[in-house]
Amino acid sequence: MDSATPHLKPLNDIARSAVQRDTVPIDRLPFRVGRESRVGLVDGAYQTLERRKGGGAPNNDLYLIDRGEKLNVSREHFQIEKSADGSFSLFDRGSACGTHVDDVFVGGHDRPGRLPLKHGSRIQVGTRHSPYLFEFVLPAV
Repeated sequence: MDSATPHLKPLNDIARSAVQRDTVPIDRLPFRVGRESRVGLVDGAYQTLERRKGGGAPNNDLYLIDRGEKLNVSREHFQIEKSADGSFSLFDRGSACGTHVDDVFVGGHDRPGRLPLKHGSRIQVGTRHSPYLFEFVLPAV
């Protein structure tokens, strides 16, 4: 990964397993995050309940698999943007459950919203009970 590229760092095993790597480079902007598929218990075994439809261009740069019993990740959940002044922000794309940035809630109930991001901001995708927790990391200058 280029040391000048901002990235998302999974902060727990569930988030790391969902992205299948230790860091996720934010190599294009806006950087979009959403749900790939949803998995749930069916007759005592986890099965894919839905999956992104193929054929069209992807509408996310990072897809998460929502393994929770309750939905946390929307198909088009949030995006990271960079302003002309060089600052970053998280824009909730009107997700169902919203997003927490440093314990401040944005979006949810299909309403969009925006919060500033700084180095070390903690992003929780979905409800307070969501296992998807990431840190926004800016490159050293």
